[in-house]
Amino acid sequence: MSYRRDIRNSRSAIFDDGLEEGGLRASSSYSHSINEHDNDKAIDSLQDRVIFLKRLTGDIHEEVESHNRLLDRMVCLHVFSSSNSPENNLWPFI
Repeated sequence: MSYRRDIRNSRSAIFDDGLEEGGLRASSSYSHSINEHDNDKAIDSLQDRVIFLKRLTGDIHEEVESHNRLLDRMVCLHVFSSSNSPENNLWPFI
């Protein structure tokens, strides 16, 4: 009989089926409080990640805009300088 009780105790410890064994469990309000606390921590973590990603995408957007302006100027200068007309050869002075 002792062997059987040991198996039940080890099974209870592994699978936490304390209700079947007549064991005590934390009250549901305590469990609810713990779950709420865990949820609040997870929400805060997600909020921090969202803020970081929004900041990162804003930085990427600014970088893309800057590169687009640079490319536009380079294209304009190339088109302007490739013209054979002598009055358009003033581009280095602009």
